[in-house]
Amino acid sequence: MIATIEHSLLANAIRFLSIDAIEKAKSGHPGAPMGMADVAVVLWNEFLKHNPNNPNWWNRDRFILSNGHASMLLYSLLHLSGYDISIEELKNFRQLHSKTPGHPEYRHTPGVETTTGPLGQGFANAVGIALAEKLLAKQFNRRNFPIIDHYTFVFVGDGCLMEGISHEAASLAGKWQLNKLIVFYDSNGISIDGEVHHWFIDDTKKRFLSYNWNVIGTIDGHNRDEIRNAINKAIKQKSKPTLIICKTTIGFGSPNKAGKEVVHGAPLGSDEVQLTRENLNWKYEPFFIPKEIYDAFDAREKGQKWENEWKELFFRYKEKFPELAEELERRMNFELPKDFDEIEKELMKLNFPTKEATRKTSHVILNLIKPKMPELIGGSADLTHSNLTLWKNGKDIISTQFTGDYIHYGVREFGMFAIMNGIFLHGGFRPFGGTFLVFSDYGRNALRLSAMMELGIIYIFTHDSIGLGEDGPTHQPIEHISSLRLIPNTYVWRPFNYFETYVAWEFALKSIRSPTILVLSRQNIEMDHSMNDLDKIRKGGYVLKEENPYDVTLIATGSEVALSLLVADVLKQKNVKARVVSIPCLELFKKADKEYQNQVLGKKEKRFVIEAGVPNLWYELADIDKVFGIEKFGLSAPEQDLWKEFGFTKEKISEWILSKV
Repeated sequence: MIATIEHSLLANAIRFLSIDAIEKAKSGHPGAPMGMADVAVVLWNEFLKHNPNNPNWWNRDRFILSNGHASMLLYSLLHLSGYDISIEELKNFRQLHSKTPGHPEYRHTPGVETTTGPLGQGFANAVGIALAEKLLAKQFNRRNFPIIDHYTFVFVGDGCLMEGISHEAASLAGKWQLNKLIVFYDSNGISIDGEVHHWFIDDTKKRFLSYNWNVIGTIDGHNRDEIRNAINKAIKQKSKPTLIICKTTIGFGSPNKAGKEVVHGAPLGSDEVQLTRENLNWKYEPFFIPKEIYDAFDAREKGQKWENEWKELFFRYKEKFPELAEELERRMNFELPKDFDEIEKELMKLNFPTKEATRKTSHVILNLIKPKMPELIGGSADLTHSNLTLWKNGKDIISTQFTGDYIHYGVREFGMFAIMNGIFLHGGFRPFGGTFLVFSDYGRNALRLSAMMELGIIYIFTHDSIGLGEDGPTHQPIEHISSLRLIPNTYVWRPFNYFETYVAWEFALKSIRSPTILVLSRQNIEMDHSMNDLDKIRKGGYVLKEENPYDVTLIATGSEVALSLLVADVLKQKNVKARVVSIPCLELFKKADKEYQNQVLGKKEKRFVIEAGVPNLWYELADIDKVFGIEKFGLSAPEQDLWKEFGFTKEKISEWILSKV
């Protein structure tokens, strides 16, 4: 047990590293690090099981700072505990190329488990991490061999709990009975605009009780004994996640700014820093930490001991259950099964239909893939039978039986996307989730973080255009495909037949460091399977129908490829020879060598692009007056009426092309 004076010194070490770094940067958020320092000391020094020598140890406890603006709290803890973050890095807080950016960034700073800053998402990521831990433990642990056995601890603030995503994720966590998820609510009553009681009147305790959570508190977030007792109670809970409500003072220790919004997101200022030093009896110069404090925080020796004990357990596990151990290692390392390439051979045995919706095509291919990839976890935001994301023999994940592999997220797109990020971050699973393309907007910020964190999440977005028909403009995506293509490190596939859909899935499963989006049709498409050169499709674009010499090149994606083939036939009757190019993945195609791109696209002045969405992104490949798209919202009508209304018929497009050649 840490003595009172020692606890005070340890907490103040966190406070002043945070204060000094923010003061030096002239930028940052000192309030939360100062307020939550006492909770952090108890958690990190007495409970958190981790190894600074190996931040990626599989069985470490995860710590998530959901209110990522409090990043200096985390950087101080990582530095003091022995992670590869030097005092110089703290001095370089928020500076170019430092390991201490303004908000925590996954893959950038050792010990950071997820990128946070957009409030509430870290909380939802933590739900995904805790879910993955519980599922993986159920699948791989055996009696006396708790190979996967760790906790997920989370700090959240008022802002995180105001965000709607916290409702979505908390509800699911309670349903799944994620008892190893422990959340600390920094209830300081202050946000950027002032005292939150003016706009945040939720009874947080009752709210989380209604989600089937265990709620502890309110406790004094500055009393180490109350903090310790609360964590011990939370760990003893075996059937519910726990919320510990910690009453804290934002900017604790600052004589003139504690408890006020001014301390939330701005440096204290040199005068107030000095007054705070005097008030907390901190006698040290900026960035100086006495050796005894470093020694008290240093987790390297005990962390290595924890990991070594686990390694010994895993060694014995491997001897007794070699196949299970090999499979766990494969999955935690994101390696594909050895027989993955057999899926392509099974694909070639199929009887390809001439007319089918690509959501159905994707479903057929998913059923080929899933038996070889048990790590696939699917799901949908209450659109399972529309997205066709549930495979044969798929089994629901329910709280009383954690042997399933399919998640019914309910109508929670944002929560689904962020939880999938957490599942991937934990390791051992490849998550994918479905919704309508138009509703990708609901979860876009989490999808953006998938790309930023380089996570191989798979998104299934169906009902890809006005072709969905009668549901009308609220459900008809117009700008969505282009807007998703704008996200860096993201690959958007819009296939039109079996071969393209298979390659899209194959690409997604092999892409460990980037999210993949499959954009699929609700309506049936006239499919052409004559070109089965998968290597050409793997370049993102290829010539589907060749004419030599040619007069025009028709470039299209998805259902419009089928339309382009019909247009080519009409043009031929008018003595105009048209090549047809399919570009199922524009981002991948643009990475091909220029010679191949030019060979596929042909002369620029002869290119025409057809896609049922906003045309802007195609202006790079074709002249502005040679892109046929949609620049207004859709209408409610049967599919065929809509295609005619917007001019997507072989007759209209042929006339348009003929007027320009």
